[in-house]
Amino acid sequence: MRYDIAIVGAGPAGASAGLFAAKAGKKTIMFDHGKSVTKRAWIQNHYGVKDIDGPDLIRVGQEQATQFGAELKQEEVTNIVKTDSGFSLETENGTYEAKYVILATGVTVDLAEKIGVATKPGSEPRIKKVLDLDDKGETSIKGIWGAGTVADVSMHTIITAGDGAKVAINIISELNQERYVDHDFK
Repeated sequence: MRYDIAIVGAGPAGASAGLFAAKAGKKTIMFDHGKSVTKRAWIQNHYGVKDIDGPDLIRVGQEQATQFGAELKQEEVTNIVKTDSGFSLETENGTYEAKYVILATGVTVDLAEKIGVATKPGSEPRIKKVLDLDDKGETSIKGIWGAGTVADVSMHTIITAGDGAKVAINIISELNQERYVDHDFK
């Protein structure tokens, strides 16, 4: 099956990107390997949420994305290969095709470096390397984007979630060939 957008990582940045992409009608798949550092968090500084633990925040975010049609696979992406029409993502269970890829891999750049994405030193404490991105969030490989902590934004979940949304909107805008805006009205 071919997807418009494949998201590697389904924590706050990845699930937020998945939510915006799926809500915009883009065929979206998210991959979660279950090792997010957010799963160990207790969050009391997230706008609009009194307090929540990390596993619940991830669960709710993933549920929001799947509610709008994003698919969620509990699989680890082990390789990404450029194809004539986008990318092939390899997991332990199969191969998936997508036009665009978002790397929302949290504190690790291992997959990015394996596939040749440029990295640079991180600016956050304890984050040694991050993706080297342009202002919109695209990596050194056209069609592969980065969001969240791996994109060198603050590790706070509300900030990484916002970055995931920003990157998704930039990709949606590119797919639509016009600026995409998502507003909900009652």
